[in-house]
Amino acid sequence: MKYDITSDRSRIDFDRVYAFINGQSYWAQGIPRELFDRAMANSLCFGGWLGGEQIAFARVISDYATFANLVDVYVEREFRGMGYASALLEAVFAHPDLQGLRRFMLATSDAHHLYARFGFHAPARPDTLMERYHPDIYKG
Repeated sequence: MKYDITSDRSRIDFDRVYAFINGQSYWAQGIPRELFDRAMANSLCFGGWLGGEQIAFARVISDYATFANLVDVYVEREFRGMGYASALLEAVFAHPDLQGLRRFMLATSDAHHLYARFGFHAPARPDTLMERYHPDIYKG
């Protein structure tokens, strides 16, 4: 079957993405739908389809000039380990609006090996990075 990746928002099944992120992700379970919708509307989104079924997703938050943050990357469980995540990331990093950026960041708890293949590593100067992090913000 052909694996197809696009950033055409009209093809992305955001209901399916919401069901995964809200119900199965470790990073945003419980996110209210209105916040999810606002996040999607203000991001460059990518979907991956195998045959006619959407099985993967990623989004990028960026100023399209200097900085981008890769978030919400997933491949549905039954399709993991088959190269679909790598193909999705190749499409993300090849997107013309994401070229020439000074910094591309992401946060992951479990896929360091995957992102290392695309040049990601621990921050060169972690002492210069700070964050405000509220991991349980969506839990009622």
